[in-house]
Amino acid sequence: MNNVTRYQNAALQYYLDLTGSSYLHYGYWNPIPAPTDDLTVTKLRAAQEAYATHLLSFLPTDIHTVLDVGCGNGGNAITMLERGLQVEGVAPDPLQKANFLEKTNHRAVFHVNTFEEFVQNYQKLAAPPTYDLLLFSESSQYMSPESIAEGASQIVKSGGYLLLSDMLRKDPEYREGMFSNCLVNADLHREMEKNGFKLVTTDDISAHIVPTLDICVQSFQTFGVSTMKYIANLIAIAVPPIYAVLRYFLGNLFKKLITEGLQASNLFHKHLCYEIQLWQKV
Repeated sequence: MNNVTRYQNAALQYYLDLTGSSYLHYGYWNPIPAPTDDLTVTKLRAAQEAYATHLLSFLPTDIHTVLDVGCGNGGNAITMLERGLQVEGVAPDPLQKANFLEKTNHRAVFHVNTFEEFVQNYQKLAAPPTYDLLLFSESSQYMSPESIAEGASQIVKSGGYLLLSDMLRKDPEYREGMFSNCLVNADLHREMEKNGFKLVTTDDISAHIVPTLDICVQSFQTFGVSTMKYIANLIAIAVPPIYAVLRYFLGNLFKKLITEGLQASNLFHKHLCYEIQLWQKV
């Protein structure tokens, strides 16, 4: 796991603690709040519910089996189960397995694997099943465009689909920073087409997720930065030598991370977009 991924995992944990929600995604604010509107955690939770509804509205009507890649705690899976779909989830986190199985009441299968491991194991099966649709809801950033496209081409039925929803880099030159592990959109398109998929529809919902970045930045600015300063002051008073060592080795790093965290919304506007993409294997 690289440093960018660790940084983003820490941000996800902060996001979960902030929202108190089982959803890991950014939500879908509709209508888009005005600049003068008060952004609250309650409204954010409503946006998260709206996101699931909007995303799953892109599910084709002719599907029955779904593999939810990076399925999180099962928020999307339970909705799909309620629609009568057969759902399997895959993620490398055993803790997510327990949450997923509890949330879905054990009606869905969970595979403790990365997507790449799942595809490798799939290839060894004597009579491997195929899926009508693969769902990547904010999980693509942990994989390469090649592994997504090549893996999907092996386990999706002919005429089946891949539904992807995530932050994507519209600026391929943005290679360092908190969002730099997001896939380059052009690279994803190239690999999907190379592996026999055509783009059916796309929806740029960038404006609908930005308020979540804003509320996280506001909360971090109000509580996070002040808390870190308070802890640093306590260490400086109680154990000055340790404070001196930490400041020497980590001072610039923390400053960089804090500065970047406070600029999250601006970084997103400049370098990224957020799209829902439905691809079909032809």
